[in-house]
Amino acid sequence: MSPLEDGFSRRFYYLRLSITDVCNFRCTYCLPDGYRPEGRKSFLSVEEIRRVVGGFAAMGTRKVRLTGGEPSLRRDFTSIIEAVASTPGIEKVAMTTNGYRLKERAREWFDAGLSALNVSVDSLDPRQFHQITGENKLVEVMEGIEVALAAGFKSVKINAVLLKGLNDYQLDAFLAWIKHKPIELRFIELMQTGEMDTLFQNHHVSGEQIKQRLLESGWVQQLRGKDDGPAQVFMHPESQGGVGLIMPYSKDFCAGCNRLRVSSVGKLHLCLFGDNGVELRDLLGADSQQEALQQRIRSALSGKAATHRLHEGNTGATPHLASIGG
Repeated sequence: MSPLEDGFSRRFYYLRLSITDVCNFRCTYCLPDGYRPEGRKSFLSVEEIRRVVGGFAAMGTRKVRLTGGEPSLRRDFTSIIEAVASTPGIEKVAMTTNGYRLKERAREWFDAGLSALNVSVDSLDPRQFHQITGENKLVEVMEGIEVALAAGFKSVKINAVLLKGLNDYQLDAFLAWIKHKPIELRFIELMQTGEMDTLFQNHHVSGEQIKQRLLESGWVQQLRGKDDGPAQVFMHPESQGGVGLIMPYSKDFCAGCNRLRVSSVGKLHLCLFGDNGVELRDLLGADSQQEALQQRIRSALSGKAATHRLHEGNTGATPHLASIGG
């Protein structure tokens, strides 16, 4: 079967699958007031997850990232990893986490088939970490990262959202930390969402400033793989670790888009900043609906826009990053 392709000849090998929108942290750029449930939600079951991943894999998807909210809050998270990792065609299973349960569960998840981790660490200063995330857990998160490396994870990335006046001056501290660790540090440019207008105005800083500092310091930009995320990645001959920059406001950011999103309640989102979503859950009740599922996904993809409209201040229907998995 031909791979997923949109009207702009972009091919999609990468699925970001949210399994919950619940989160136990209160990050200033996402859920500053904490998680607020909107009615009772029924998140995708393990079987529904197996079927939706199977549908995507049959159309060329090779990488799945499990996101939230905080994915590890699902009691059946290990079973979800096993279901995704055992799907024919899936070569890489990743997760994005706040590190809440990493210290206790990293080995278990690795053994279940999880192959890559992105851990959010927005500051190496405990007080500032607490200020940004609402939780005084930097020590536990850092210990979890060490446990993950010892467990055998070869791909460990650290996500830090760039916040002017809060952590944008900590580049040197981060670079010193990864110098002797096989970790890729990822600075993510703050993105405007429906509920974060004031925060964006006060704390947005362009990743281009970090890029110029890296280039001037001898860091070299790397080529991007077909199932890689949107980061521009840089390496330095004197550092074991690398640096990735995710800059959604940069020129041609969307030209290399290779990922689609499915929300925790089974809606297909063609863009993080798109509108509404396409219902898939009604086709996840039985294996016999696979053909119809794949047809609906292909049909929806024909309507994917060339680019987001963030430059125009249009954030679509996304209220905050936890709503469909960031």
